Amino acid sequence: MANTILTIKNLEVSFGRGEREVKAVKGVSFDIKAGETVGLVGESGSGKSVTALSVMRLLPYPAAWHPGGSIKFNGEELINAPENIMRNLRGNQIAMIFQEPLTSLNPLHSIEKQISEVLFLHKHMNPEQAHDRVVELMRLVGLNDQISRLNALPHEFSGGQQQRIMIAMALANEPDLLIADEPTTAVDVTIQAQILKLLRELQEKLGMAMLFITHDLGIIRKLAHRVCVMKDGEIVEQGPVKDVFEHPQHAYSQQLLAAEPKGRPEPVLDSAPDVLNATDVKVWFPIHKGIIKRTVGHVKAVDGVTLTVRQGHTVGIVGESGSGKTTLGRALIRLQSSEGSIVFQGRELQGLEKKDLQPLRQKMQIVFQDPFGSLSPRLSVAQIIEEGLLVHQKDSTEETRRQLIDDVLREVGLDPETRDRYPHEFSGGQRQRISIARALVLKPAFIVLDEPTSALDVSVQAQIVELLRDLQKRYALSYLFISHDLRVVRALAHDLVVLKDGKVVEQGPAQQVFDNPAQPYTQALMKAAFELQADETGVVGV
Repeated sequence: MANTILTIKNLEVSFGRGEREVKAVKGVSFDIKAGETVGLVGESGSGKSVTALSVMRLLPYPAAWHPGGSIKFNGEELINAPENIMRNLRGNQIAMIFQEPLTSLNPLHSIEKQISEVLFLHKHMNPEQAHDRVVELMRLVGLNDQISRLNALPHEFSGGQQQRIMIAMALANEPDLLIADEPTTAVDVTIQAQILKLLRELQEKLGMAMLFITHDLGIIRKLAHRVCVMKDGEIVEQGPVKDVFEHPQHAYSQQLLAAEPKGRPEPVLDSAPDVLNATDVKVWFPIHKGIIKRTVGHVKAVDGVTLTVRQGHTVGIVGESGSGKTTLGRALIRLQSSEGSIVFQGRELQGLEKKDLQPLRQKMQIVFQDPFGSLSPRLSVAQIIEEGLLVHQKDSTEETRRQLIDDVLREVGLDPETRDRYPHEFSGGQRQRISIARALVLKPAFIVLDEPTSALDVSVQAQIVELLRDLQKRYALSYLFISHDLRVVRALAHDLVVLKDGKVVEQGPAQQVFDNPAQPYTQALMKAAFELQADETGVVGV
């Protein structure tokens, strides 16, 4: 039998004290053996991340505290361990991949400096050794093409690339225990398959144990040996993956396994007018070299994309991380400068001054990929949602605005009583719903949805898909839906655009592209997505 590396017994975590105490984790117990992967699944806000952060003592103490319980790593108690012991463990024997990469990476430091930091601190490498190890790690996580950009800052990479940089940092010192908090959330399906394969190979090579937190049950089925199902701060069921997936005992486990986005979008009327027409849209970023920063080439992030979005119509944009999906979405609503024609509701957007563009902003909204990074930490939820109303509906009363805020919070499945809380008081999935509410409150005609369900668990994903379809039907909304989750795209999109390296590889009715992809790249994308969901095997015993 493998040695038990982590033992958690009756763990309790509370935020606040007295009447304001919120019990986030209630009596959680499980263990992880060396070389074993334990999956932690459950709805957003169920206590998964709080449990994981407790292991490394990264919760905001003393606001967060442990009324009871024990966490032992290799037999050593961590709950009240001195800070110098925790510093030696963090990033060395225990490492963590965080859920939101852009907010976890320092925006002022190059990626090489950030990956090297842990090598200097724990391995005492010199700069040359650290550089060689960083290059090795970049190759390990599939970023071969980005090795020449080690001096670039985090925001210069796509969401999926940022996530892989985080994985490289976590693996730098070959930890005994890797805590992965939604590590494939921002990664497209082909890279997801590569990352899962990489983690399995590293586990075999290093004997590394993993606590893998995700809302994607397909990943748990493929990767984990045992699974713990959490709800409302408690583990309601745990056991070998095969047993729990094939014979779930608890009603909540059964509900989770049955939940996935279903159905297809309502057909678009033939008479539906065009909302947005984009013709030959290009976004090229110059590459500068030398002392005088001479332009020596261009990064062609978006290279000649043409598409039409009609009223009540959803166009899905899919493709690998770095293919230009987000850049295209931002360009279409003039958040990113571009070339080519963009006509919105009959009006050419290119060349409009800021003052002419602002009134149109009410009709064009966006839900960003990283909810925490796009929500101001200094504003309450009500203030965040109200911001657009104050700009675009200046004559509305405070009472009217409050009612609109409460209504939209209910629409996205949040309690209106939480309106005065701040973003950090919500889980990742709840923050994503706040972002959706902020976009919906102005009742726009066109919304760019940039991975709006990536941080949501499967049951909430299904709810959001239903919500978006219902809102589309009710208000004749048009969506540009960017996602790497092809199940969600299939449930929402009427038409599909497949991007690779900024160019359109394939384009057409969604059903046709899903059922009969014509291009090898699209075929590989579909295979990677649906094999992951369909695979019932591949679980290796410990």
